[in-house]
Amino acid sequence: MSYNAKNYTEQGGEKTVIGGTLEIKEGASVTGLSSFTAAVNQASSTATDISGLVADFNALLSALKTAGLMLADT
Repeated sequence: MSYNAKNYTEQGGEKTVIGGTLEIKEGASVTGLSSFTAAVNQASSTATDISGLVADFNALLSALKTAGLMLADT
């Protein structure tokens, strides 16, 4: 009977493969990843008509794009 591990580090340690679930417990930290940029706070919509809701939604899309969480328009 053979066993294939889902998680392993390749010879030389240059690459680690995670084939299962990676769980990071509270209080743990991860280093070396690019930093996360949060979008600016978007206030809750107080729109009373469709045009106001469209304006609020477009402001949200703009905030996501500015923070780099959504690709910019092409």
